Amino acid sequence: MLPEAKPLLKHSIKIRSRYSETDKMGYVYHGRFLEYFETARTEFIREAGLPYKELEDQGIMLPVRRTSIEFNRPVFYDELMEVSMLIYKQPDVRLETYYAVTTADAKKPNVTGYVQLVFVDGTTRRPTEAPKAFLDGIENYMDKVHG
Repeated sequence: MLPEAKPLLKHSIKIRSRYSETDKMGYVYHGRFLEYFETARTEFIREAGLPYKELEDQGIMLPVRRTSIEFNRPVFYDELMEVSMLIYKQPDVRLETYYAVTTADAKKPNVTGYVQLVFVDGTTRRPTEAPKAFLDGIENYMDKVHG
């Protein structure tokens, strides 16, 4: 599911699975992974200097347009996960994000995913270009991380 190309940027967070997130088999319930993806994306946007709240205050919304998840190996209760969000192309009207969820003993990602969001004008509800401040935040993040 992840593109073969080198990502423009990668941002990772650590999340430990909680008991309430597991199903009867002891696996993290599949629907939770979209929440983990959102957490990684939200923290990246915050670290890039333009939190979702500020985007919304500027009249920009980011609704989800498309998602896809591939499950390779279950994640169990109390496992520490590294949730990585990767961006492979500069956002325009769309923000395309990819995800890899990996636990310590996994040789490859347990779960991979894709979420496509669209920048939307909050008043007209029509797609719009990514705000310059958002693109600048991505550039600043890349400079900070990649020096």
